[in-house]
Amino acid sequence: MNRLLFQAADFLSRPPGFYFLTVAMAACTAVVPFGWTNVVTYALSVLAIVITGVVLIQGYRDTAALHAKLDEIVISLREARNDVVGLEHADPDEIKGVLECLEHEAGVLAGAREASTSAPRRS
Repeated sequence: MNRLLFQAADFLSRPPGFYFLTVAMAACTAVVPFGWTNVVTYALSVLAIVITGVVLIQGYRDTAALHAKLDEIVISLREARNDVVGLEHADPDEIKGVLECLEHEAGVLAGAREASTSAPRRS
């Protein structure tokens, strides 16, 4: 089922898929004068659900790819801590805690840099 969903999302997120959905919506609109209002309402509702699914699947794929790239960067940097790799799978409270810790550390490092650049230099 995943393969089918990803293939459908891939097709519908590209220009041919967009054209297909546009033609389907135009066809639904064209049959309204023939008294097929219920059919049109149903079809457009299904199309809206499909489009929402495509957006969600594409967002999932983009986010997963972004996480993989960031994980690769973290792993490749010797100075970086690898304990943040896979953090996207943690509980929201744990993520929030790690984020607060990282922001605090960044603030401390920024303060230390400011102090070292603003200190008078001896010649």
